[in-house]
Amino acid sequence: MPNALPGWFFALFFLVATPALAGPRERAQVRTLVLSEHPDDAAHRIHVAGQIVTVLRFEQACDPMKTKLLGWEGRFEPLVVAGKRVVIEPLRALAPDESVPLLVTLADGTELSFLLRPPVEEWGWTDQQVDVFKDRESYQAVVSALSRALRAKNALEEENERLRQEETSADHALAALLVSGARAQTPFRVIKSWGAVEADSELSMRLYSGKGKAAVTIAVRNQSEDRPWRMVRAKLFSLKSHEPRTVAVRSEHASLSPGQSGTFAFVVDRSAFLDAEGQLETLMLEFYRHDGLRQGYVVLDPRLVRE
Repeated sequence: MPNALPGWFFALFFLVATPALAGPRERAQVRTLVLSEHPDDAAHRIHVAGQIVTVLRFEQACDPMKTKLLGWEGRFEPLVVAGKRVVIEPLRALAPDESVPLLVTLADGTELSFLLRPPVEEWGWTDQQVDVFKDRESYQAVVSALSRALRAKNALEEENERLRQEETSADHALAALLVSGARAQTPFRVIKSWGAVEADSELSMRLYSGKGKAAVTIAVRNQSEDRPWRMVRAKLFSLKSHEPRTVAVRSEHASLSPGQSGTFAFVVDRSAFLDAEGQLETLMLEFYRHDGLRQGYVVLDPRLVRE
C-alpha cells in the first residue's frame, strides 16, 4: 500500500470534529412548537449542540431583563435577546445527563419555561430555529404548520426519488463493494491512508483513484462507553465556486453502538469534477457527525480521475 502521494497530487484531510466552516449553505432545520399542543409540559425541550447557534422566535417581543438561563456559566455564551428572538449558543456539547433551564418572559408578562438538552441520540436532531406559538389557532401558527407539512411532503418525495435512483446507480454499487471490503471487485487502487484517534472514536481513512472515478472510505470505531456514533451527512462541492456536486454514499451501519466499528464509503464520478465550461476542478468532501460538527474533510484533486 503506498504511503506517500505522487508528486503531482495534493490532498488535505482533517480528522478532528469542528464547527462547520464556509461551504454550501445548509438547509435550515426549523421546528414549530405550539405550546397549546403540550399543555402538561412544565418545560419544553430544546435540543442544542456545542458551538451551534439555536434561535427561538416568538409571536411578540421578549423582555430581555426577565429572560435568562439558569446555571449556564461556563457552558453557554451570554444569552442574546433581540426583539422577538432569543439566541442560544452552547460553548460545548452538553453531556447526556446535562440540562439547563431557560426562562423566557414575553412583553405581555407571559413566562415560558424551556429545558436545553443535547440532541436525542436516536435521531441526532439539533434545533437551529424553533418558532414558538402559544395557540395553534393563531394565523402565524397555522401558516407555520402548513409550511412544516409542505416541507415534510417535499422531503419525503426527494427521499423516494433518491432511493429510486440509488437502485440503478453504478456509483452506489461501487460504494457498497468498498463498504463490504470487496475492493478487488472495483476499479480502485489505494492512493493514501490516514488515521486519527479522538476521545470517543478511532478513525482511519483511505483515498482511492480509479478510471473515471475517485473514492474515499472512512472506518470508524466508537470508543465511547455509553453513546452511539453516527455520521449524518456528507457534502461534496467545488472548492472554487462552492457549488454542490453529487457523491454516492454507502454505510455499513446506520449507527455505531459503543465499541462497534463500521465503514463509510463515498464514490465521486468524473462528471462531478467538471465546471460549467467542462474543465476539471478541485472538489472538497466534508463529513458531519450526529452532533452537527464536521468530523473531517478531504480535498480531491481532479487528477484522481484521469487514470
